[in-house]
Amino acid sequence: MQEFRVPVDDLENFIKAALVRSGADEASAVAVTRALVTASRMGTDSHGLRLLPHYLKALQGGRISGHPEMRFSRRLPATGFLDADNGFGHLAAYTAMSHAGDMAEEVGLGAVAVGHSSHFGAAGCYALAAAERGLIGMAFCNSDPFVLLHEGKTPFHGTNPIAFAAPVAGESPYLLDMATSSVPWNRVQQYGAIGRELPDQVAADARGEVTRQPDEVAALLPLGGSDFGFKGAGLGGMVEVLSSTLSGMLNGFRLLPMGGPDMSTPRGIGHFVLAMNPAAFTEASTFQACLSEYLADLRSRPAMAGSEVLAPGDREWNCLARRDAEGIPLDSANQRAYAELAETLNVPALQPLA
Repeated sequence: MQEFRVPVDDLENFIKAALVRSGADEASAVAVTRALVTASRMGTDSHGLRLLPHYLKALQGGRISGHPEMRFSRRLPATGFLDADNGFGHLAAYTAMSHAGDMAEEVGLGAVAVGHSSHFGAAGCYALAAAERGLIGMAFCNSDPFVLLHEGKTPFHGTNPIAFAAPVAGESPYLLDMATSSVPWNRVQQYGAIGRELPDQVAADARGEVTRQPDEVAALLPLGGSDFGFKGAGLGGMVEVLSSTLSGMLNGFRLLPMGGPDMSTPRGIGHFVLAMNPAAFTEASTFQACLSEYLADLRSRPAMAGSEVLAPGDREWNCLARRDAEGIPLDSANQRAYAELAETLNVPALQPLA
């Protein structure tokens, strides 16, 4: 089966229809679709369309509520807590960032802890939501254990992502979205599905030894690999404190596994989002001038032969422009998965661009 590309609108319509047919309400379906398609448009395939079958299983099994009653409580002028009622993490994170943005526009800062949530895909989607309204955004989330501690033998932290976005006048936002592991777990699954070998120093087998074979992977290495993994492990711990501790949820080591087999019990994941209004610190025009100058300096630095110096987000925006024009690719594994969903849910099958 050959790779084919589908128009962005067709992918959005398919994902939303599949979610609604599986029991999601309109708000949940819109949020999940927005996050998955945003990730796939930017080339983050491991957190994009590939995750839809998993989410549908969790929804149909009862782990995720398709009709949550999320409740936000503002505790201080710049802080709040969102009870996600075991709904989709995508809806929870977008909702939390909306409240954080409102507070940031009012008092300069807004921070929201989220509890009783679920996997939310790519953290960058929610930081980006703040940047799209002229704010600096950050988003964090914990997950079940996939990552070794530095010099550890068994998994302890999740991939615990850090996302940061800032608005740039006349350009797409500055966007950093990174796991605190060397690679995300979904990358291992993605490589395994297409029979591709992993890079070195990103994953370990059951003995805690480095492996490049996806089918041997029992854990991920923290950012920095075998020699400098204390850095990634420390960052993963920071994200854990922000995500699970501030929200009163279980730490990642105690969470039910994302992959099951239990798809009926809510997992109780925690998120944390932060929005900052640049105008609360300096003149908005000064902030934009300084950020534009910084990015111009960064991009003008000499690069290695055959390479290019890029700012965080440049690769993603280049990919987005290309995929918006040429369509979003589905590899052979995703083609099969989406064909099965179309038949099972009676949703029109995706058709490749001519």
